[in-house]
Amino acid sequence: MRTRGKQPDVPAPGSPWSEIVPGLWMGGHEFEGRSGAREFAVVRDEFDLVQTLLRLPGHGPDPGVEHHVWPIPDGPLDGTQLAGVIRLARAACDALDDGRRVLVRCFHGYNRSGLVVAHALIRRGRSADEAIRLVRARRSPWALHNDLFVAYLRAGLPTARLLEELAE
Repeated sequence: MRTRGKQPDVPAPGSPWSEIVPGLWMGGHEFEGRSGAREFAVVRDEFDLVQTLLRLPGHGPDPGVEHHVWPIPDGPLDGTQLAGVIRLARAACDALDDGRRVLVRCFHGYNRSGLVVAHALIRRGRSADEAIRLVRARRSPWALHNDLFVAYLRAGLPTARLLEELAE
């Protein structure tokens, strides 16, 4: 399994966030700026809903912006954590249906945010492989480089959740 903590050679993305489908964005807290230096991605009021999977102080969003925080590791998830990912994806889909702009973010905007965004795309009718390809094409080839998250998506998050709960 490849995760951020075990992949020090994973490059920072070239932008704070990327639009995956109209209105649905994924991003992180850090990116490589134009100068080549690492910069902090701070959300203000660019989005109507921000979903944060790794919370770092001072990264926004502004007061008044709807903000869902569900910290999860970039590694194996238990049934409760998977249930939270499923809820976030449902909330993202509901917000998109209402014409709202949604940002899902984690550290670089690769794995945890990719899991939520890909599941939202699956909920909206794409296959797991289509969702994974789209996330990688629009965000970065490094998106969803966590093999376990890819396996969760291919199995289906509700199935993965049930299996994790049975193992607990």
